[in-house]
Amino acid sequence: MGNDNNTTKKGKVIIAGAGPGDAELITIKLQKRLTDADVIICDRLVNPAIITQNAKKDVVVIHAGKQGYNDASISQDEINELIVSHALEGRTVLRLKGGDVAFFSNVLDELYAITAHEIPFEIIPGITAAAGASAYAGIPLTARGFSQGVQWVTFSPSSNYNHEKWEYLAASNDTLVFYMASKNVFQLAEQLIKYIGEKDIALAIIEQATTPYQKVNISTLKNCTIDFKGKKFSSPSLVIVGDVVKLHQQFNWFNGDNEGSIFKELEK
Repeated sequence: MGNDNNTTKKGKVIIAGAGPGDAELITIKLQKRLTDADVIICDRLVNPAIITQNAKKDVVVIHAGKQGYNDASISQDEINELIVSHALEGRTVLRLKGGDVAFFSNVLDELYAITAHEIPFEIIPGITAAAGASAYAGIPLTARGFSQGVQWVTFSPSSNYNHEKWEYLAASNDTLVFYMASKNVFQLAEQLIKYIGEKDIALAIIEQATTPYQKVNISTLKNCTIDFKGKKFSSPSLVIVGDVVKLHQQFNWFNGDNEGSIFKELEK
């Protein structure tokens, strides 16, 4: 690996969102940058077709893991070191993240590392998982008569939200979108019922949104423990809670009809 000195010209880092899964849901700017990249450092949930269809043949691809609940994932410090070392050796480095770079990613850590070495960079937004999942499930996140706002929240065993946080969520009429929550959806429903009081609020779990393997699972806070008993949801999955979920049946236009996972090669 290289080091920070003046003997070589610094490269450039591009931090970009690869969208929610459909290989066609990327920006024109990202498509152009894919052809320029010497090194691509990508998260686990980036559709491999985005790289194979757009990057140059001799590009170096590094899979950075970043899988929740998986200790084998590459640490953020290691990712930072990879980005910086390749850029300091004069390469164009594309840091490719699933969804959008600003939603529940460690982009800030990477920006700190890049700017500490005065490496030129740019940020390219992408379609976040919530936008892709809601669109392909026919569930508008906001809709007149249903919801005037939306909140994006994570939920996992390590969340440890206090009473004030749950009360704030319960008091809102917004659509609630929970990232990283499908494995703990029963605990999530229990908490929401406890603070909201209403048990019949609609809930959707959308698996592998925008891909041929997409599945939309509909229930309510009250019934999800019965409807989803024993079910294992494929990664990535997103949980949407609110009245807008009721619109799925009327406006569902996309039907994934394949079994398996588009990300199976990266899940081994």
